[in-house]
Amino acid sequence: MTIETVTSELVQVFLLSVGAFLLAMFLTPIYTYFAYRYRFWKRQRSHSTDGKELSVFNKLHAAKFRRNIPTMAGIIAVVSITVITLFFNLDRAQTWLPLAALIGGGIVGLIDDVINIRGLGGGVAGLRSGMKFTLITLIGLVLGWFFFAKLGVDAIHVPFYGELAIGWLIVPLFAFAVVATGNAVNISDGLDGLAGGLLAISFAAFGMIALLQGNGLLAGFCFTVVGALLSYLWFNIHPARFFMGDVGSFAFGVALGVVAMLTDSLLLLPVIGLLFVIEAGSSLIQIFSKKFFKRKVFISAPIHHHLEAQGWPETKVTMRFWVVGCVVAFIGFMLALAGGHIG
Repeated sequence: MTIETVTSELVQVFLLSVGAFLLAMFLTPIYTYFAYRYRFWKRQRSHSTDGKELSVFNKLHAAKFRRNIPTMAGIIAVVSITVITLFFNLDRAQTWLPLAALIGGGIVGLIDDVINIRGLGGGVAGLRSGMKFTLITLIGLVLGWFFFAKLGVDAIHVPFYGELAIGWLIVPLFAFAVVATGNAVNISDGLDGLAGGLLAISFAAFGMIALLQGNGLLAGFCFTVVGALLSYLWFNIHPARFFMGDVGSFAFGVALGVVAMLTDSLLLLPVIGLLFVIEAGSSLIQIFSKKFFKRKVFISAPIHHHLEAQGWPETKVTMRFWVVGCVVAFIGFMLALAGGHIG
């Protein structure tokens, strides 16, 4: 690529990001008006997956949930990204899939949030986990089929090795990436600013990889997401004015998994998104240990609640996770440069 081409793509990426930020800032007061008028209060889970009371978590966050903080604010970013992409950055090969993933994951999360807000779950704070897993899996399989059948991708890049052809198995692998990332981000969304900051860092890293690969439109999508997330973070840093809800966490998580596939960087996703892996892993370890050994490994899971229970202030957990997120994203980006993802 020439310097003129790189400069042109950088300007386009910057404008898309700024556009998403400004549109989200414009939409926020509209959302806030309806959120407070119609009481979009988040109903917190009182029991864990094994039916036991979440005593530690409820004690840590009792004051927060007495404030009646609205949820479902992720819809602001989803709408902003969708509008900017549809009008200024739509492309069959580069942005159809991540946009479809964002919207699809957002719809599943929106249903979950509405059930949560209206108390329609029959004692469950939202959709049952099995239903959410099934819906996200279906989205992953449909998008994976498009990736394989329409875009003609049937291989993954292994760092320092090259392309590994796996044929139709790319479809279930794609679905796995979508489901795993969507759920990991959803689990990580538990402290003010935590998931939003980590997502912005991850999308920025993949955006830089896409840009250096010559996929300027995909890079533009990534930084459109970053712009919308920065607007969200303006209001979500401690003390949060609102939460993104499942409409945000599933939308962003599913889209992040798709972006990793489109940049042929799936094996770098656990590096760039290491904290999402740790968060989800800590929850799985806790569930496994409680079920088979009848004891807890962590005071409270996922791990950000364990650190809170040990005395870390919420803001310290969030900021330190952001720092680690920046470090691992940089490591992942350097591995992309060294491992042959860019060339």
